Amino acid sequence: MPDIHAVLDARTVTPVFQPLVEIGTGRVAGYEALTRGPAGTPWESPLALFAAARAAGREAELDWVCRARAYEAALAAGLDRSTALFVNMEPTAWRAGCPADLADVTARAERRLRVVTEMTERSIAADPSALLAATAQCREAGWGVALDDVGADPHSLALMPFVHPDVVKLDMQLLRSPHEPHTARVVGAVRAYAESSGALILAEGIETERELAVARSMGAVVGQGWHFGRPGPLPAGRAAGTALPLLGAPAADPARERSATPYSIVAAERPVTRTTKSLLMPTSRMLEADAGAGAQPPVLLACFQEEKFFTPATARRFAGLARRSPLVAALGAGLPAEPAPGVRGADFGADDPLRGEWNVIVVGPHHAAALVARDAGSTGPDGDREFDHAVTYDRELVVAAARSLLHWLTPDRRLQPAT
Repeated sequence: MPDIHAVLDARTVTPVFQPLVEIGTGRVAGYEALTRGPAGTPWESPLALFAAARAAGREAELDWVCRARAYEAALAAGLDRSTALFVNMEPTAWRAGCPADLADVTARAERRLRVVTEMTERSIAADPSALLAATAQCREAGWGVALDDVGADPHSLALMPFVHPDVVKLDMQLLRSPHEPHTARVVGAVRAYAESSGALILAEGIETERELAVARSMGAVVGQGWHFGRPGPLPAGRAAGTALPLLGAPAADPARERSATPYSIVAAERPVTRTTKSLLMPTSRMLEADAGAGAQPPVLLACFQEEKFFTPATARRFAGLARRSPLVAALGAGLPAEPAPGVRGADFGADDPLRGEWNVIVVGPHHAAALVARDAGSTGPDGDREFDHAVTYDRELVVAAARSLLHWLTPDRRLQPAT
């Protein structure tokens, strides 16, 4: 029997496809590609296959192989841009780059297929900077992005605006527990996002007529599950499907995000006022308190200029918030990768514009707010230091400011799957 390295070297994985169906019309709108390892081996199950590849240090390569095999099968079956092909991707695979032997089929897929790349909440929190790069690359190819398993973890709701998904996939467990308060909170947040963005809601795991009715009541317009068909080969002589609409890139320019700062983004759109640090502290604390309140914890990102301003008291507050939030980050010159338990850290150089900024940004499923401030260069006691500042609750502007900081956050190995 071959070992996992032989399986990967020979690229011996097989894609199967499950239909995605328009609930209102019954028409096929796309297929999701799922992976199977070599039949009759310990790696036939995708879970076992990926676990073995992870242990061998080749998980990113397997991720590329699975997608490439799906592209090959779709191209061979004559799939075109009238029918969406959903494929799963770990954003961390983007860092590894496409293996040379898979580059041709990937390039052909970019030209001929309508691909929707699925990402999960866990992968987003693990490597935010790779997430932004991977989603930007998908959209440059004219492809879409889906957020998978929404509702399996409440953290996915706060991270949704950073993905800006074209499709939100409701986790199948929501269909099984429609009367639970958690389900109502998740569905409410997803419907609010879909209404504001134009994204589609897709319900996974539909097996019965009752679950189909539940999915429809949740706002799903596309369904997936055994009620519509089990995974298998793409059908021969497939009729043209219904093209799923894609949102395209978010309004913010990714290149501008990488070069801009929260202050420059918000100050370009909102009036700026000069005041002292002591007078800004109540607003800063209020935003931190918002991050700790409610049943759906938000993302909290903050810039502290220098390590000395991330005080022991602040570290305790942030560590407490990190225990229930999907992502809490503190950036400042001299800050380590984990300045407090569970808190993501980032250091920047003496000449970086962020060193002059004090920012507190909160993004949740229903609430977004940002305090952005730039040091005016005054001297004297710390509380009397002056800052030019602006406060905004405009969701699009707050998310753009937050995304400019996500580029600083490198992979968190604690959030990678265990080997």
